[in-house]
Amino acid sequence: MKINKIMNRRWFLSILIALIIIYPELGFGQKQESDKPNIVYILADDLGYGELGEYGQEKIETPNIDALAQNGMKFTQHYSGSPVCAPSRYMLMTGKHPGNAYVRGNDAMTERGDVWNFEAMDEHPELEGNVPIPSETITIAEILKKANYQTALIGKWGLGMPFTDGVPNKQGFDFFYGYICQRQAHTYYPTHLWRNAEREYLKNELIDPKQALSDYMDPHAPENYARFQEQPDYSAELMGQEALNFIQNNRNNPFFLYFATPLPHVSLQAPKRWVDYYRKKFGNEDPYLGGDYAPNQYPRATYAAMISYLDEQVGEIVRKLKELDIYDKTLIIFTSDNGPSNCCGVDVDYFDSAAPFMNKRGRVKGSVYEGGIRVPMIATWEGQIAAGSTTDHISAFWDVMPTLCEIVGIVPPEDIDGISFLPILKGYLSSQKQHEHLYWEFPASGGLQAVRMGKWKGVRRDIMSEQNLDIELYDIEEDIREKNNVASQYPEVLNKIREIMEREHTVPELERFHMKALGD
Repeated sequence: MKINKIMNRRWFLSILIALIIIYPELGFGQKQESDKPNIVYILADDLGYGELGEYGQEKIETPNIDALAQNGMKFTQHYSGSPVCAPSRYMLMTGKHPGNAYVRGNDAMTERGDVWNFEAMDEHPELEGNVPIPSETITIAEILKKANYQTALIGKWGLGMPFTDGVPNKQGFDFFYGYICQRQAHTYYPTHLWRNAEREYLKNELIDPKQALSDYMDPHAPENYARFQEQPDYSAELMGQEALNFIQNNRNNPFFLYFATPLPHVSLQAPKRWVDYYRKKFGNEDPYLGGDYAPNQYPRATYAAMISYLDEQVGEIVRKLKELDIYDKTLIIFTSDNGPSNCCGVDVDYFDSAAPFMNKRGRVKGSVYEGGIRVPMIATWEGQIAAGSTTDHISAFWDVMPTLCEIVGIVPPEDIDGISFLPILKGYLSSQKQHEHLYWEFPASGGLQAVRMGKWKGVRRDIMSEQNLDIELYDIEEDIREKNNVASQYPEVLNKIREIMEREHTVPELERFHMKALGD
């Protein structure tokens, strides 16, 4: 009798193991719903590495974001997916690095018509948006939906255009509210935002932000700036409220909130109460007269106000999670899509925005030097991540997908380039896998490539404009500002980086991203 019971038990266990292997979708082997954390991923737009108090900022106040770091983990060597918006977001959503990406640059697809004309876009929504990602693209949102998450994108998308497969609701998001189009996001007072697949019209007047003050206008008269700064519906405020609503409505089930705020990307537009606060703090300043973006009488005060308003919204999200008693069940990640702008009224020297890296043009947004792609990243998860911890683990946007997959118990796609950093979050340092290298390419700004390999950083520039294949080499540990090109001193290191650049670059599917000097 005892032998039969043992045999029956073994038979039962064998069947159970087979079911776990063959039918994972039945729930065997996956985390239970109660074990799955909520995930809030907050992506700032053009926020520099040095623009948060926790990362050394002294003029702009960011107490709520700093509190995330004090209650969680600060990453000191985290990299964006690309030096500009759309491709960086593509790497985040897909787990791929730029050499394997479908979207490798910002592209407005001007062949469609007058895509930079705000009146034309207002009348013809099909002129909005960028290159759409294909329907077969596997995104983080689609993966999390398989794990029974409710998914939302609130903010700026940048990976498609209306009426195509590249809209958020066809890429795994149950709910979308915000800008489909990056150009529309150049004003915080648009005529409309998108709620899922429909335009939702606002109370704002249609104003093209690409204007300068006329020569006859007094640059010190507030009334000449009013129409750019004093409209009824501030998009960042509307999106912040939608984020709180989504959290409230999904408090009883696991959710993924991708809060892709447009802040602090220009145009310089911010709530008056915050601008007034920084005007008193900073004193007199020269106005930005506009042109590429909307003019602003107090550009320094307004830029700081935009970042502090974002910080305020982060605080509201944390308070909402605590109010609903789900804060300890929520992983919060805060980062930026690339380095800071150095134009259009943004005074990166005054704020030392890219510190400790170079602030100058060609070294921040749009470049593959550290100031263009190394970004702040903070992760907070009560009871799971050690409070006040710091890591120098080298990671990039394409690591986010495998990390979230591991957290929710799903095997990531085979064709991604990322490595999960969950062991780092949990403090299991010995089990954390490391990248042998990170790779970037960018078919704009003259054509760029970069490799981070341990302490070494290789950079190619002017690939398209000058057919240049020379590689600059920097020792990041000794020369964090990338001032001293030591390529001639380390030929073996240079050759390894050259091999990586050749191996990691694949011919882009879209000809618009080809670089002929690389054999495309």
